[in-house]
Amino acid sequence: MIKNQPDEFKKFVKRALKKHVKYINKHTDKGTYFFDYGNAFLLEASRAHADILKDNGEFKYPSYVQDIMGPMCFDYGFGPFRWICMSNKKEDLERTDKIAQLELKKLLVDAPSEIKQQMQDNIDWIKAAKNNNLVVGSQARILYANSDGRINIAQAFNNAIKKGVIGPIVIGRDHHDVSGTDSPFRETSNIYDGSQYTSDMSIQNVIGDSFRGATWVSIHNGGGVGWGEVINGGFGLLLDGSKQAEDNLKSMLHWDVNNGIARRSWARNKEAIQAIKTAMKKEKFLKVTIPNLVDEKLIKNL
Repeated sequence: MIKNQPDEFKKFVKRALKKHVKYINKHTDKGTYFFDYGNAFLLEASRAHADILKDNGEFKYPSYVQDIMGPMCFDYGFGPFRWICMSNKKEDLERTDKIAQLELKKLLVDAPSEIKQQMQDNIDWIKAAKNNNLVVGSQARILYANSDGRINIAQAFNNAIKKGVIGPIVIGRDHHDVSGTDSPFRETSNIYDGSQYTSDMSIQNVIGDSFRGATWVSIHNGGGVGWGEVINGGFGLLLDGSKQAEDNLKSMLHWDVNNGIARRSWARNKEAIQAIKTAMKKEKFLKVTIPNLVDEKLIKNL
């Protein structure tokens, strides 16, 4: 039917979405907590004219980024951090696992209480990664790390490369991250300052990465939520053991994360406000305006 009757197929999809939403609403009327992963269910259900919108036009339900991942991870700068062993040797990947685990353990000691659990989760993840046989093809790994985690791990990799312990590494991240993505139905759905429908953050992110040392940058339409619904900015950074690579990783990774945290703090996400204040204490050249919080009840009474 997809091939021979595409228009008819779309009618069946819309009908199914309406039915799906009807049963979700029945559950939520009885107290069930519902959230959407954010990969276009809410959007497509609304386009099918399902009962998924409030009177003011907003979705009845949050995406998981808005309700869960935003306050837990993205507002603190945690996001997918990847590395690829260019030697394609298993032993290099095993060595990087140990290096990453050691760096995360160091950071855990003085980590704020609000992010200790996230740090421990990453240590547990990387500790068990080999046992889960997750590598297919390239000798690569991924974990969730904040700005400090990414910089410290990358710096330790570069030092190990310099000493000849491992071969060259390329670091990067996927589009599902703190500041490289403008995605109003997922990653930036919790930006309550009205900027969720703009795509300036991903562009600023890539421009900043480009002259702070990225080996390459990319801007692409789509990814996760579909073509036309998101703009993503990505990068790759080669670590070859050189002083230049060390300078690049410190400058670029700090920007790559913190320009997103700055935007989330302007949107008055309390976790992001705390995170950007911490970042400014560590980097004297970072100056971010902190929003003035007001009593919403007071304004309404006026």
